[in-house]
Amino acid sequence: MKPALKITAGLLLAVLLLTVGGGFWYVATKKPQRSGEVNLTRLSAPVSVRYDERGVPHIQAANEADLYRALGYVHAQDRLFQMEMVRRLAQGELAEVLGPKLVNVDKLFRTLRLREHAAKVAAALDTNSPAVKAQLAYLDGINQFQANHPAPMEFDLIGIPKRPFTLQDTVAVSGYLAYSFAAAFKTEPVLTYVRDELGDDYLAIFDLEWHPLGVLNQPTAAATPPDWQALARLAEVSREVQDLAGVPLFEGSNAWAVSGQRSSRGKPLLAGDPHIGFAVPSVWYEAHLSAPGFELYGHFQALNSSALLGHNNRFGWSLTMFQNDDLDLISLRTNPNNRNQVAHLGEWVDLQTTQEVIQVKGAKPVTLNLQRAPQGPVITSAFQDSLGTKPMAMWWAFLETDNPVLEAFYALNRADTLPKARAAASQIHAPGLNIVWANASGDIGYWAAAKLPIRPTGVQSMFILDGEEEESDKLGFYRFSDNPQEENPRRGYIVSANQQPLSGSGMPVAGYYNLYDRAQALEDRLGDDSIQWNALNSQSLQLSTQTAYYWRVLKPLLPVLSEVVRDPLERSVFDSLTLWDGQYTPLNIPPTVFTQFLYELTHAALADELGEMQFKNLLGTRALDLALPRLAADEESPWWDNLKTKKVESRQDTVGVAWHATVAHLKATLGTSPNDWGWGRAHTLTHKHPLASQKPLDWFFNVGPFEMPGGREVPNNQSTSIGPAPWAVAYGPSTRRIIDFAEPGQARGINPVGQSGVLFDRHYKDQAAAYAVGGYMQQYLLEPDVAANTRSTLTLQPARR
Repeated sequence: MKPALKITAGLLLAVLLLTVGGGFWYVATKKPQRSGEVNLTRLSAPVSVRYDERGVPHIQAANEADLYRALGYVHAQDRLFQMEMVRRLAQGELAEVLGPKLVNVDKLFRTLRLREHAAKVAAALDTNSPAVKAQLAYLDGINQFQANHPAPMEFDLIGIPKRPFTLQDTVAVSGYLAYSFAAAFKTEPVLTYVRDELGDDYLAIFDLEWHPLGVLNQPTAAATPPDWQALARLAEVSREVQDLAGVPLFEGSNAWAVSGQRSSRGKPLLAGDPHIGFAVPSVWYEAHLSAPGFELYGHFQALNSSALLGHNNRFGWSLTMFQNDDLDLISLRTNPNNRNQVAHLGEWVDLQTTQEVIQVKGAKPVTLNLQRAPQGPVITSAFQDSLGTKPMAMWWAFLETDNPVLEAFYALNRADTLPKARAAASQIHAPGLNIVWANASGDIGYWAAAKLPIRPTGVQSMFILDGEEEESDKLGFYRFSDNPQEENPRRGYIVSANQQPLSGSGMPVAGYYNLYDRAQALEDRLGDDSIQWNALNSQSLQLSTQTAYYWRVLKPLLPVLSEVVRDPLERSVFDSLTLWDGQYTPLNIPPTVFTQFLYELTHAALADELGEMQFKNLLGTRALDLALPRLAADEESPWWDNLKTKKVESRQDTVGVAWHATVAHLKATLGTSPNDWGWGRAHTLTHKHPLASQKPLDWFFNVGPFEMPGGREVPNNQSTSIGPAPWAVAYGPSTRRIIDFAEPGQARGINPVGQSGVLFDRHYKDQAAAYAVGGYMQQYLLEPDVAANTRSTLTLQPARR
């Protein structure tokens, strides 16, 4: 080789090595530091942080201020980008860093007034309160990490500037949590559309009887027809939040507590698995906290110093979503002579108007005019070119209650007795949460925690209300003691799975509750007197994939399908469906056929009446799950007729259309042979990162896909909205926890992805494969276990002044 070529080749090799070396150096600077020493200001004494094999920090501090400052620091090491995204989402600031496609999401959250509300609440917090002191120390730990370390890789990729985290951010994020429970945004517009545009005969399939106020009076239409386009757009943007922002929504949950009389070792047993949208990183950050007088193994949400789930040797708790209706949509009539006034109780009332500016990366800022009616924020104006004559207001308990949620969870983290847990639960006003609690002393309890509004008699809050009338006003709130709750029930167990609760006080509780089938499946097992419960059979129950829902839908349709299905190959598929036991296991073919048929039946029956946008919104509601068994059983339902044809179709006609569409779609997407239609092939989970929509970043940031057992509204609730195959699992158990108080140090759990949100870190995805197959891992609580499983130790030292 000539000297010149040798030199050139050498230079190219050197450049390549430098580039590769520079890449390794860059990635290394972004990884969490889990050993050695780090100096922090405002520490009063050294803090030990021992990391186990899953990257869970076990923090020991001399006092609470140091403990929470250390928690903030280590939490930020692993999850700073998640913290940044969730605060920007809650405050309507995503477009500033992600560009124009996030403008509508920002409009939604500005319109919800979370930013404005958070500022007011944060300013009024008592900084001498132990809960607020803990939160301020935690935020200081986050800010010290951010100020003294390179920004996360995502900050560099999209140009996010650093700025301190504040109490306002924390309060705003609690508002996002409350928003994610608000089923009214998706459900009330479509139910009102069915009632007002189609009529009572069409409304009959929706299972409204469970609604405590639904039987009092027949619905009355709003004085002014709502703006269906604007309302549908609102629901559509609500659906986009998860897809575009990549911040998990809270969807449902399972939890149960078993008393010592029903457990194999004579002590209470607690199990819980909140159902939340999947993302990278996952919603929970696990940490074991220890300081004099306090110890807790907790699951922490971004920007919150108190654990939302937790346990220690003395007590523990889990959460499920109450699903109470704490949000009303209200139709307003505008003064034809003054568009800034609306009718209310016989008078024209001025709308309050403010203006905000949304900064947009790569585009001009967007000016947003926000208005407030007597009942609350006007929400439709953000999705119309002008206000027009049909504005819609929102009354939301989150904005109308004191809601001392920081105080509530700080107290719950220390609630080792029934009175303490009850008192902590009483301070949660919104969103509605079911607290399922147990302690080693033998007590179990459940409290539906929320401020429940008193609506005027006869009001049906599942429909849009008339803003001119008293029905849109609230008369106050019920007492916490009137809420559904149980303590040490005689039957020896408590089940909470988002079902309509029993109200011991007799008080009706409006809500958008989930199917009862999942709760019934848990109830049937837990109520079996022949079973003594332990950690192993509790795991089996959490991983169960069977309910009776499939049979409630199929049973009335099997004779119809038997007449429709004639092709020999299709007949074999139909026969397997008739013999199916309802298990959603990866190799099973019937769950694939049933799930596709469920969508095709829904589409064939309902899409022609609803139109494309309302139909899409209905697919994302719990109301549809409740409606389908009723539709299947009602041969005379008007939904069976296709309005787009001259013929009047029967149930058999429409069921036949749905069946043939099912087979055609599965052949086109999964293969011509039914042997290719296994559930695991069609039903997969990919944990998506917020930046993964930018190709080819998905190759690096996403985790998966994994073939998944489970399905929609079974105990192992690996779920998505009703739709066509293949199915990308959108939400499910965000952790699975089992604590047997005979040996709480042996509690077990799992993270769906990993502790770390830092790409290329060893804990970025180290639990994902185990989660997919139903694995559990020990959560170390006892000192010998922590010491034996420590992989590295980080010491936080007080910085010298």
